Amino acid sequence: MTRLEGVCAASCAGIVLAIAAPARANPESEALRAKAATYTYNLEHDLALATFRQAVAADPQDAGAYRGLASSLWLSITYRRGNMTVDDYLGRPNKPNASPLPNPPADAVAGFKDAIDRATAIARQRIARNAKDADAHYQLGAAIGLRASYSATVEGSVLTAFRAAREAYDEEETALALQPQRKDAGLIVGTYRYIVAALALPLRMVAYVAGFGGGKEKGIKQIEDAAAYGGDNQTEARFALILLYNREKRYDEALKVLAALRERYPRNRLVWLESGSTSLRAGRAAEAERFLSDGVARFADDKRPRMFGEDALWRYKRGAALAGIGRTAEAETDLKTALSIDGRKWVHARSHLELGRLAQKAGNTSAAAAEFRAAIPLADSDNDPATADEARRLLKGAGG
Repeated sequence: MTRLEGVCAASCAGIVLAIAAPARANPESEALRAKAATYTYNLEHDLALATFRQAVAADPQDAGAYRGLASSLWLSITYRRGNMTVDDYLGRPNKPNASPLPNPPADAVAGFKDAIDRATAIARQRIARNAKDADAHYQLGAAIGLRASYSATVEGSVLTAFRAAREAYDEEETALALQPQRKDAGLIVGTYRYIVAALALPLRMVAYVAGFGGGKEKGIKQIEDAAAYGGDNQTEARFALILLYNREKRYDEALKVLAALRERYPRNRLVWLESGSTSLRAGRAAEAERFLSDGVARFADDKRPRMFGEDALWRYKRGAALAGIGRTAEAETDLKTALSIDGRKWVHARSHLELGRLAQKAGNTSAAAAEFRAAIPLADSDNDPATADEARRLLKGAGG
Protein backbone atom coordinates (compact mmCIF):
# COMPACT_ATOMS: atom_id res chain seq x y z
CA MET A 1 0.00 0.00 0.00
CA THR A 2 3.01 2.30 0.15
CA ARG A 3 2.58 3.75 -3.31
CA LEU A 4 -1.16 4.22 -2.84
CA GLU A 5 -0.64 6.05 0.42
CA GLY A 6 2.15 8.18 -0.93
CA VAL A 7 0.35 9.16 -4.09
CA CYS A 8 -2.96 9.86 -2.36
CA ALA A 9 -1.32 12.11 0.17
CA ALA A 10 1.40 13.92 -1.75
CA SER A 11 -0.16 14.18 -5.18
CA CYS A 12 -2.37 16.84 -6.63
CA ALA A 13 -4.15 16.90 -3.28
CA GLY A 14 -1.02 18.69 -2.15
CA ILE A 15 -2.11 21.74 -4.12
CA VAL A 16 -5.80 21.45 -3.29
CA LEU A 17 -5.55 24.04 -0.57
CA ALA A 18 -9.21 24.32 0.45
CA ILE A 19 -8.55 27.84 1.61
CA ALA A 20 -11.93 29.48 1.86
CA ALA A 21 -15.38 28.02 1.38
CA PRO A 22 -18.70 29.25 2.75
CA ALA A 23 -19.31 28.16 6.32
CA ARG A 24 -22.18 30.40 7.39
CA ALA A 25 -19.64 33.00 8.41
CA ASN A 26 -20.62 36.56 9.11
CA PRO A 27 -20.02 39.00 6.21
CA GLU A 28 -16.87 40.44 7.78
CA SER A 29 -15.20 37.06 8.15
CA GLU A 30 -16.22 36.04 4.65
CA ALA A 31 -14.79 39.23 3.14
CA LEU A 32 -11.56 38.81 5.09
CA ARG A 33 -11.18 35.22 3.91
CA ALA A 34 -11.59 36.28 0.30
CA LYS A 35 -9.01 39.04 0.78
CA ALA A 36 -6.60 36.61 2.45
CA ALA A 37 -6.99 34.11 -0.38
CA THR A 38 -6.04 36.79 -2.91
CA TYR A 39 -2.96 37.59 -0.83
CA THR A 40 -2.09 33.89 -0.75
CA TYR A 41 -2.24 33.47 -4.51
CA ASN A 42 -0.20 36.62 -5.06
CA LEU A 43 2.53 35.17 -2.78
CA GLU A 44 1.87 37.76 -0.06
CA HIS A 45 2.27 35.17 2.68
CA ASP A 46 2.60 37.48 5.69
CA LEU A 47 -0.43 39.53 4.65
CA ALA A 48 -2.43 36.34 4.04
CA LEU A 49 -1.57 34.97 7.46
CA ALA A 50 -2.47 38.21 9.23
CA THR A 51 -5.76 38.52 7.34
CA PHE A 52 -6.83 34.94 8.04
CA ARG A 53 -6.21 35.66 11.73
CA GLN A 54 -8.47 38.69 11.43
CA ALA A 55 -11.14 36.46 9.87
CA VAL A 56 -10.90 34.04 12.80
CA ALA A 57 -11.27 36.95 15.24
CA ALA A 58 -14.27 38.25 13.31
CA ASP A 59 -16.08 34.89 13.55
CA PRO A 60 -14.61 32.22 15.86
CA GLN A 61 -17.20 29.75 14.54
CA ASP A 62 -16.12 30.06 10.90
CA ALA A 63 -14.51 26.74 9.97
CA GLY A 64 -13.33 28.20 6.67
CA ALA A 65 -11.35 30.91 8.45
CA TYR A 66 -9.52 28.38 10.61
CA ARG A 67 -8.84 26.19 7.59
CA GLY A 68 -7.54 29.17 5.68
CA LEU A 69 -5.21 29.97 8.56
CA ALA A 70 -3.99 26.36 8.58
CA SER A 71 -3.46 26.46 4.81
CA SER A 72 -1.46 29.66 5.08
CA LEU A 73 0.81 28.13 7.72
CA TRP A 74 1.24 24.95 5.69
CA LEU A 75 2.15 26.94 2.60
CA SER A 76 4.72 28.92 4.55
CA ILE A 77 6.41 25.60 5.36
CA THR A 78 6.36 24.24 1.80
CA TYR A 79 7.55 27.61 0.49
CA ARG A 80 10.60 27.46 2.74
CA ARG A 81 11.28 23.92 1.55
CA GLY A 82 10.99 24.74 -2.14
CA ASN A 83 8.44 22.06 -3.05
CA MET A 84 5.55 24.08 -4.47
CA THR A 85 5.90 23.40 -8.20
CA VAL A 86 4.32 20.92 -10.60
CA ASP A 87 7.72 19.22 -10.97
CA ASP A 88 7.49 18.12 -7.33
CA TYR A 89 4.35 16.11 -8.08
CA LEU A 90 5.38 14.44 -11.34
CA GLY A 91 7.90 12.04 -9.79
CA ARG A 92 7.62 9.05 -7.46
CA PRO A 93 6.44 10.26 -4.03
CA ASN A 94 6.84 6.81 -2.49
CA LYS A 95 10.57 6.67 -3.19
CA PRO A 96 12.65 7.36 -0.05
CA ASN A 97 14.39 10.71 -0.12
CA ALA A 98 18.08 10.55 0.69
CA SER A 99 18.14 14.33 1.01
CA PRO A 100 15.58 15.12 3.74
CA LEU A 101 14.01 18.56 3.83
CA PRO A 102 14.61 20.86 6.80
CA ASN A 103 12.34 20.64 9.82
CA PRO A 104 9.51 23.17 9.81
CA PRO A 105 9.40 25.98 12.40
CA ALA A 106 7.81 24.80 15.64
CA ASP A 107 5.42 27.75 15.81
CA ALA A 108 4.12 27.05 12.30
CA VAL A 109 3.55 23.39 13.17
CA ALA A 110 1.71 24.24 16.39
CA GLY A 111 -0.35 26.91 14.65
CA PHE A 112 -1.34 24.56 11.84
CA LYS A 113 -2.44 21.79 14.18
CA ASP A 114 -4.46 24.14 16.37
CA ALA A 115 -6.21 25.77 13.41
CA ILE A 116 -7.05 22.52 11.64
CA ASP A 117 -8.28 20.96 14.88
CA ARG A 118 -10.63 23.90 15.36
CA ALA A 119 -11.90 23.76 11.78
CA THR A 120 -12.57 20.03 12.14
CA ALA A 121 -14.30 20.41 15.51
CA ILE A 122 -16.63 23.14 14.25
CA ALA A 123 -17.65 21.06 11.23
CA ARG A 124 -18.24 17.96 13.37
CA GLN A 125 -20.40 19.96 15.75
CA ARG A 126 -22.54 21.17 12.88
CA ILE A 127 -22.97 17.61 11.58
CA ALA A 128 -23.95 16.43 15.07
CA ARG A 129 -26.70 19.06 15.07
CA ASN A 130 -27.84 18.27 11.52
CA ALA A 131 -26.52 15.21 9.67
CA LYS A 132 -28.01 16.50 6.41
CA ASP A 133 -26.06 19.76 6.47
CA ALA A 134 -24.23 19.48 3.13
CA ASP A 135 -21.97 22.44 3.82
CA ALA A 136 -20.88 20.98 7.15
CA HIS A 137 -19.85 17.75 5.42
CA TYR A 138 -18.02 19.81 2.83
CA GLN A 139 -16.21 21.76 5.52
CA LEU A 140 -15.20 18.59 7.35
CA GLY A 141 -13.95 16.90 4.19
CA ALA A 142 -11.93 19.96 3.19
CA ALA A 143 -10.32 20.23 6.64
CA ILE A 144 -9.46 16.54 6.79
CA GLY A 145 -8.13 16.65 3.21
CA LEU A 146 -5.82 19.48 4.20
CA ARG A 147 -4.63 17.45 7.18
CA ALA A 148 -3.88 14.54 4.81
CA SER A 149 -1.75 16.76 2.58
CA TYR A 150 0.12 18.16 5.56
CA SER A 151 0.75 14.70 7.01
CA ALA A 152 2.32 13.50 3.79
CA THR A 153 4.24 16.57 2.68
CA VAL A 154 5.50 17.83 6.05
CA GLU A 155 5.44 14.89 8.47
CA GLY A 156 6.14 12.18 5.92
CA SER A 157 3.45 10.03 7.54
CA VAL A 158 1.80 8.38 4.56
CA LEU A 159 -0.31 6.02 6.68
CA THR A 160 -1.87 8.90 8.60
CA ALA A 161 -2.37 10.74 5.33
CA PHE A 162 -4.09 7.75 3.73
CA ARG A 163 -6.53 7.37 6.58
CA ALA A 164 -7.35 11.07 6.50
CA ALA A 165 -7.74 11.04 2.72
CA ARG A 166 -10.26 8.22 2.99
CA GLU A 167 -12.40 10.18 5.46
CA ALA A 168 -12.11 13.38 3.39
CA TYR A 169 -13.33 11.49 0.32
CA ASP A 170 -16.33 10.12 2.22
CA GLU A 171 -17.33 13.52 3.59
CA GLU A 172 -17.17 15.22 0.20
CA GLU A 173 -19.16 12.41 -1.43
CA THR A 174 -21.78 12.88 1.29
CA ALA A 175 -21.91 16.60 0.55
CA LEU A 176 -22.45 15.83 -3.14
CA ALA A 177 -25.16 13.30 -2.38
CA LEU A 178 -26.99 15.83 -0.22
CA GLN A 179 -26.49 18.73 -2.64
CA PRO A 180 -25.52 17.49 -6.15
CA GLN A 181 -25.46 21.00 -7.64
CA ARG A 182 -22.59 21.95 -5.35
CA LYS A 183 -19.75 21.29 -7.79
CA ASP A 184 -17.06 22.65 -5.47
CA ALA A 185 -17.47 19.51 -3.37
CA GLY A 186 -16.23 17.51 -6.36
CA LEU A 187 -12.71 18.88 -6.11
CA ILE A 188 -11.39 16.43 -3.52
CA VAL A 189 -13.55 13.56 -4.82
CA GLY A 190 -12.30 14.12 -8.35
CA THR A 191 -8.70 14.39 -7.19
CA TYR A 192 -8.78 11.02 -5.46
CA ARG A 193 -10.69 9.39 -8.31
CA TYR A 194 -7.91 10.43 -10.65
CA ILE A 195 -5.21 9.19 -8.30
CA VAL A 196 -6.81 5.78 -7.81
CA ALA A 197 -7.32 5.34 -11.56
CA ALA A 198 -3.60 5.96 -12.12
CA LEU A 199 -2.52 3.16 -9.76
CA ALA A 200 -1.36 -0.27 -10.87
CA LEU A 201 -4.19 -2.81 -10.83
CA PRO A 202 -3.35 -4.57 -7.53
CA LEU A 203 -3.13 -1.26 -5.66
CA ARG A 204 -6.21 0.02 -7.43
CA MET A 205 -8.11 -2.97 -6.05
CA VAL A 206 -6.83 -2.16 -2.55
CA ALA A 207 -8.14 1.38 -3.00
CA TYR A 208 -11.53 0.12 -4.11
CA VAL A 209 -11.74 -2.17 -1.09
CA ALA A 210 -10.81 0.79 1.13
CA GLY A 211 -13.76 2.70 -0.30
CA PHE A 212 -12.19 4.99 -2.89
CA GLY A 213 -13.84 5.37 -6.28
CA GLY A 214 -11.89 5.47 -9.51
CA GLY A 215 -12.20 6.79 -13.04
CA LYS A 216 -9.55 9.12 -14.41
CA GLU A 217 -11.77 11.01 -16.85
CA LYS A 218 -14.59 11.26 -14.33
CA GLY A 219 -12.14 12.63 -11.77
CA ILE A 220 -10.80 15.27 -14.15
CA LYS A 221 -14.36 16.24 -15.13
CA GLN A 222 -15.29 16.76 -11.46
CA ILE A 223 -12.28 19.04 -10.98
CA GLU A 224 -13.12 20.92 -14.19
CA ASP A 225 -16.66 21.40 -12.90
CA ALA A 226 -15.29 22.78 -9.63
CA ALA A 227 -13.05 25.17 -11.58
CA ALA A 228 -16.04 26.39 -13.59
CA TYR A 229 -18.44 26.52 -10.65
CA GLY A 230 -17.25 29.87 -9.35
CA GLY A 231 -17.09 28.83 -5.72
CA ASP A 232 -14.48 29.99 -3.27
CA ASN A 233 -12.25 27.03 -4.17
CA GLN A 234 -12.19 27.84 -7.87
CA THR A 235 -8.52 28.80 -7.81
CA GLU A 236 -7.59 25.60 -6.00
CA ALA A 237 -9.36 23.62 -8.70
CA ARG A 238 -7.49 25.52 -11.40
CA PHE A 239 -4.13 24.75 -9.81
CA ALA A 240 -5.12 21.08 -9.56
CA LEU A 241 -5.99 21.09 -13.26
CA ILE A 242 -2.59 22.51 -14.17
CA LEU A 243 -0.96 19.51 -12.52
CA LEU A 244 -3.34 16.93 -13.98
CA TYR A 245 -3.22 18.40 -17.48
CA ASN A 246 0.58 18.27 -17.32
CA ARG A 247 0.47 14.65 -16.19
CA GLU A 248 -1.87 13.84 -19.07
CA LYS A 249 0.24 15.85 -21.56
CA ARG A 250 -2.72 18.12 -22.24
CA TYR A 251 -0.42 21.11 -22.39
CA ASP A 252 -2.65 23.50 -24.33
CA GLU A 253 -5.34 23.15 -21.69
CA ALA A 254 -2.82 23.66 -18.89
CA LEU A 255 -1.52 26.81 -20.58
CA LYS A 256 -5.05 28.14 -20.96
CA VAL A 257 -5.60 27.79 -17.21
CA LEU A 258 -2.22 29.38 -16.52
CA ALA A 259 -3.14 32.37 -18.71
CA ALA A 260 -6.23 32.97 -16.57
CA LEU A 261 -4.17 32.74 -13.39
CA ARG A 262 -1.52 35.14 -14.67
CA GLU A 263 -4.25 37.68 -15.29
CA ARG A 264 -5.93 37.16 -11.94
CA TYR A 265 -2.77 36.98 -9.82
CA PRO A 266 -0.20 39.21 -11.54
CA ARG A 267 2.18 39.21 -8.56
CA ASN A 268 2.53 35.44 -8.44
CA ARG A 269 5.99 34.73 -9.89
CA LEU A 270 5.43 31.00 -9.79
CA VAL A 271 2.58 31.18 -12.30
CA TRP A 272 5.03 32.64 -14.85
CA LEU A 273 7.54 29.95 -13.90
CA GLU A 274 4.93 27.20 -14.36
CA SER A 275 3.93 28.67 -17.73
CA GLY A 276 7.50 28.33 -18.92
CA SER A 277 7.83 24.86 -17.43
CA THR A 278 4.64 23.66 -19.11
CA SER A 279 5.81 25.02 -22.47
CA LEU A 280 9.11 23.15 -21.99
CA ARG A 281 7.28 19.89 -21.34
CA ALA A 282 5.27 20.52 -24.49
CA GLY A 283 8.52 20.80 -26.47
CA ARG A 284 8.01 24.51 -27.18
CA ALA A 285 11.37 25.90 -26.18
CA ALA A 286 10.94 29.32 -27.80
CA GLU A 287 7.61 29.86 -26.06
CA ALA A 288 9.12 28.71 -22.77
CA GLU A 289 12.02 31.13 -23.13
CA ARG A 290 9.60 34.03 -23.68
CA PHE A 291 7.61 33.18 -20.55
CA LEU A 292 10.72 32.73 -18.44
CA SER A 293 12.59 35.79 -19.66
CA ASP A 294 9.44 37.86 -19.18
CA GLY A 295 9.10 36.52 -15.66
CA VAL A 296 12.74 37.21 -14.81
CA ALA A 297 12.43 40.79 -16.06
CA ARG A 298 9.00 41.39 -14.54
CA PHE A 299 10.08 40.34 -11.05
CA ALA A 300 13.72 41.46 -11.12
CA ASP A 301 13.06 44.09 -8.44
CA ASP A 302 10.71 41.93 -6.36
CA LYS A 303 12.06 42.08 -2.80
CA ARG A 304 9.60 39.60 -1.32
CA PRO A 305 11.00 36.36 0.13
CA ARG A 306 11.66 33.68 -2.46
CA MET A 307 10.74 30.05 -2.32
CA PHE A 308 13.79 27.99 -1.36
CA GLY A 309 15.82 27.35 -4.49
CA GLU A 310 13.56 29.52 -6.63
CA ASP A 311 16.35 31.49 -8.31
CA ALA A 312 18.16 28.29 -9.25
CA LEU A 313 14.93 26.90 -10.67
CA TRP A 314 14.34 29.97 -12.83
CA ARG A 315 17.89 29.79 -14.17
CA TYR A 316 17.71 26.05 -14.88
CA LYS A 317 14.39 26.34 -16.68
CA ARG A 318 15.48 29.26 -18.82
CA GLY A 319 18.82 27.59 -19.50
CA ALA A 320 17.00 24.50 -20.76
CA ALA A 321 14.77 26.65 -22.95
CA LEU A 322 17.75 28.57 -24.37
CA ALA A 323 19.51 25.28 -25.10
CA GLY A 324 16.42 24.13 -26.94
CA ILE A 325 16.52 27.09 -29.33
CA GLY A 326 20.25 26.88 -29.93
CA ARG A 327 21.40 29.88 -27.88
CA THR A 328 24.19 27.82 -26.37
CA ALA A 329 26.35 30.47 -24.71
CA GLU A 330 23.36 32.02 -22.91
CA ALA A 331 22.11 28.58 -21.92
CA GLU A 332 25.48 27.67 -20.39
CA THR A 333 25.50 30.94 -18.42
CA ASP A 334 22.06 30.28 -16.93
CA LEU A 335 22.78 26.62 -16.18
CA LYS A 336 26.09 27.37 -14.49
CA THR A 337 24.42 30.13 -12.48
CA ALA A 338 21.79 27.62 -11.35
CA LEU A 339 24.56 25.35 -10.06
CA SER A 340 26.27 28.20 -8.22
CA ILE A 341 23.32 29.10 -5.97
CA ASP A 342 21.24 27.24 -3.41
CA GLY A 343 18.59 24.99 -4.87
CA ARG A 344 16.92 21.63 -4.75
CA LYS A 345 19.22 18.78 -5.72
CA TRP A 346 16.98 17.71 -8.57
CA VAL A 347 17.35 21.21 -10.05
CA HIS A 348 21.13 20.94 -9.87
CA ALA A 349 20.96 17.43 -11.33
CA ARG A 350 18.98 18.60 -14.33
CA SER A 351 21.32 21.56 -14.80
CA HIS A 352 24.27 19.15 -15.00
CA LEU A 353 22.30 17.00 -17.43
CA GLU A 354 21.63 19.95 -19.75
CA LEU A 355 25.27 21.06 -19.58
CA GLY A 356 26.31 17.51 -20.44
CA ARG A 357 24.06 17.52 -23.49
CA LEU A 358 25.54 20.82 -24.64
CA ALA A 359 29.07 19.48 -24.18
CA GLN A 360 28.18 16.30 -26.04
CA LYS A 361 26.70 18.32 -28.89
CA ALA A 362 29.95 20.32 -29.06
CA GLY A 363 31.96 17.09 -29.28
CA ASN A 364 33.51 17.40 -25.81
CA THR A 365 32.81 13.87 -24.58
CA SER A 366 34.97 14.08 -21.45
CA ALA A 367 33.18 17.22 -20.23
CA ALA A 368 29.83 15.64 -21.09
CA ALA A 369 30.66 12.50 -19.12
CA ALA A 370 31.68 14.59 -16.10
CA GLU A 371 28.37 16.44 -16.16
CA PHE A 372 26.35 13.22 -16.48
CA ARG A 373 28.26 11.66 -13.57
CA ALA A 374 27.55 14.72 -11.43
CA ALA A 375 23.83 14.56 -12.23
CA ILE A 376 23.23 10.95 -11.17
CA PRO A 377 23.72 11.08 -7.36
CA LEU A 378 21.94 14.43 -7.10
CA ALA A 379 18.90 13.13 -8.96
CA ASP A 380 18.87 9.85 -7.02
CA SER A 381 18.93 11.71 -3.72
CA ASP A 382 15.98 13.98 -4.54
CA ASN A 383 13.38 11.64 -6.04
CA ASP A 384 14.17 12.33 -9.69
CA PRO A 385 14.73 8.85 -11.16
CA ALA A 386 13.95 9.97 -14.73
CA THR A 387 16.89 12.38 -14.70
CA ALA A 388 19.20 9.81 -13.11
CA ASP A 389 18.23 7.18 -15.70
CA GLU A 390 18.71 9.61 -18.59
CA ALA A 391 22.13 10.65 -17.26
CA ARG A 392 23.18 6.99 -17.00
CA ARG A 393 22.00 6.34 -20.56
CA LEU A 394 23.87 9.35 -21.94
CA LEU A 395 26.95 8.50 -19.89
CA LYS A 396 27.23 5.16 -21.65
CA GLY A 397 27.04 6.94 -24.97
CA ALA A 398 29.79 9.32 -23.86
CA GLY A 399 32.09 6.41 -23.09
CA GLY A 400 31.58 6.64 -19.33
